[in-house]
Amino acid sequence: MEAPSAVRANAPGLEERAYRIRRNALRMGEVQGQGYIAQALGIADVLAVSYFHALRYRPEDPHWEGRDRFLLSIGHYAIALYAVLIEAGVIPETELETYGTDDSRLPMSGMASYTPGMEISGGSLGIGLGIAVGMALGLKRKRSDRFVYNLMSDGELDEGPIWEAAMSAGHHKLDNLICVVDVNRMQADGVSTGVLNFEPLQDKWQAFGWFVQRVDGNDTAALVAAFDAARHHAAPQPRVIICDTRMAKGVPFLEAREKSHFLRVEAHEWAEAIKALDDGRTA
Repeated sequence: MEAPSAVRANAPGLEERAYRIRRNALRMGEVQGQGYIAQALGIADVLAVSYFHALRYRPEDPHWEGRDRFLLSIGHYAIALYAVLIEAGVIPETELETYGTDDSRLPMSGMASYTPGMEISGGSLGIGLGIAVGMALGLKRKRSDRFVYNLMSDGELDEGPIWEAAMSAGHHKLDNLICVVDVNRMQADGVSTGVLNFEPLQDKWQAFGWFVQRVDGNDTAALVAAFDAARHHAAPQPRVIICDTRMAKGVPFLEAREKSHFLRVEAHEWAEAIKALDDGRTA
């Protein structure tokens, strides 16, 4: 897709895309009965804007040299990326029911060797941004105008390599690198800022030489404006979009759960979750 926001004259809008991404994630979650569903629901708007507004790619050719690179640093968000790759036509919807099963191309943690459109295997937190810096440097040396996007979580901010990579990107003035930080304020051991306080985030990234924006990560219009500003920012510096998202967005009874990092959902609740999502779509 050379210009995703302009292709397909009658394509669904971004909010509809986000709804479908959430629905795909819930359907995959039901296959296993558990998983990182709350993160997938929360990041769906960011993924919709990424894949249907910002990124240049060819669904039929995931390895096309002219693509923008989208790195999933947070391997446990794989279900979210599968959900958007299915919506984008990179992965057939028929594979949805194979999620997490033997010989599936959709393992529960992201594996680049298995899944079309998965650029890296990001199971170990904190490695994605460093890889993104390397890719961005490589593309510059090829004189490519393509961008490298790196999606990471607020929990990854606890990892030292993140800040080494951030400093390196600023030093090399990587204006083809866009980092997207999902601030959902929840990680395995509890509230993110309670585990290790990372605020004030804007000041930290700016100190490393980045162009910084912070937006509501569940507001598609705000996200579109932020992604456009990141791509078209004139100064020679890397860009970061800090996205405040809501865990389990779109399914109120899951949003209300106090512990949502890894959700175990009762068998009957999957249908209730999909109905709640569908009802919200028509409200």
